[in-house]
Amino acid sequence: MRSVTLPVGEVVPALGQGTWRMGERVERRSDEIAALRAGVDLGMTLVDTAEMYGDGAAETLIGEALGDRRDELFLVSKAYPQNASRARLAGACEASLRRLGTDRLDLYLLHWRGSVPLGETVEAMEALRSEGKIRRWGVSNLDTDDMDELVAVGGQDCATDQILYNLVRRGPELDLLPWLADHAMAVMAYSPVEQGRLASDPTLGRIAGEIGATPAQVALAWTMRHEGVIAIPKAGSVAHVRENRVAADIVLSDADLAMLDAAFPRPRGQRPLEML
Repeated sequence: MRSVTLPVGEVVPALGQGTWRMGERVERRSDEIAALRAGVDLGMTLVDTAEMYGDGAAETLIGEALGDRRDELFLVSKAYPQNASRARLAGACEASLRRLGTDRLDLYLLHWRGSVPLGETVEAMEALRSEGKIRRWGVSNLDTDDMDELVAVGGQDCATDQILYNLVRRGPELDLLPWLADHAMAVMAYSPVEQGRLASDPTLGRIAGEIGATPAQVALAWTMRHEGVIAIPKAGSVAHVRENRVAADIVLSDADLAMLDAAFPRPRGQRPLEML
């Protein structure tokens, strides 16, 4: 398994497991639990979730699926922006811990920027870290100017920025990804297969056929091609998890990368960070 080193030197797998829209349908629950457990067996021990996902249903699912394997995990959750204040972040964190069945998070993220000043969120995150409720903190969906402001108000210990990044969302390459690399902050890429839509792309299909992979595996391998990028695809079945895991071992050739650059060119000019 490829790995990514966080600013504090901690090593995490470059391929994790996302859980958006998991835990919301009873008929899928056993398959989703099996998928999460299989992912951990395969080394995909970074598991990402959020209090927003199914109003806590995804966190509850993780607690049920992996509660007995907590020490194997690097567990990530996210707080609503309206909960990222001094008055409310501790309560939001406690609720997530309760649903997950654990006493700490390995990484706690601001889900997106709201009306709470970033400096206040930094203070609230640091308080949780001092109390041992979280080990690290970071952000999600913050653009370059937001990150500049975050550092200016004391947020230099931010571990990661979780963003929408894939072959059709290459805007971050122009400014945000270089900024994060310069500040030794990891990139966590959500929706790396564009919610499955890239799996039907003909260029990806052509490359996949040549290297004996699937289009989705090629898209995932492309997302993880640089150091410092963690991909967190969701998989609701064991077969899908196994397919994702293979992507971490694929190294695309220069010719493959050139073909993908031609089919999915990066924007010519800077554009605002996209989000789902």
